Amino acid sequence: MIEELLPVPHAVAEAFGDPPGPVPLFAEEERYVAGAVPGRRREFATTRACARAALARLGEAPGPIPRGPRGAPVWPASTVGSMTHCSGYRAAVVARCDAVLTVGLDAEPNLPLSSGRTLEMFTSRQERLHLAELSSSDPGVCWDRLLFSAKESVYKAWHPLSGRWLGFEDVSVTVDVTSQSFTAGLTQPGSLANGLWVTGFRGVWTVRRGLVLTAVSVPAASRASSRPRSPGRASP
Repeated sequence: MIEELLPVPHAVAEAFGDPPGPVPLFAEEERYVAGAVPGRRREFATTRACARAALARLGEAPGPIPRGPRGAPVWPASTVGSMTHCSGYRAAVVARCDAVLTVGLDAEPNLPLSSGRTLEMFTSRQERLHLAELSSSDPGVCWDRLLFSAKESVYKAWHPLSGRWLGFEDVSVTVDVTSQSFTAGLTQPGSLANGLWVTGFRGVWTVRRGLVLTAVSVPAASRASSRPRSPGRASP
């Protein structure tokens, strides 16, 4: 499914569940799941296997994918990437830095959030009104979950650029049903990150096989601009 959202120059790999046997990890990765329950270890290992499969499509040799200070994966030099996992699904996307500046990917079950309180924690009043409009357009999509996923993808794209935290309340998302895209404006001031003035992002989404999948990708050409500009556009 990911390749439909993020085609070339991205390289992707996905798995709808875990293999029956053990999936090997590098010693540097084993410490992250030391003492974890078997299901958590399988989930972690399969997601890392997807990442290595995607990197192999870029010509990268197999190697460990460690965690950075905030838990985000540390990708090989000259590459960017993102990983995601949820019940019954694991996936990864990578690209060369000379083609893609940053990428964020998130998958969630197409199920409603557990409570209205959870919804209020990550949405503004304006977004909740927007969700009501979306629900009338297609009740088969759990739009609250899609909005949550979009903000997760935005954070995964934002953090490698800025190295800073971005809360749910710092992102305002508007979903376009017709084009299956979304825009995400940042409520905090735009930040000059790696030569790019970041004021927001554009992303894409799909709902299939019981899953909500969202993605954000900013072309490396955006690096050339050091003046305020429109949000980075996700690959169509």
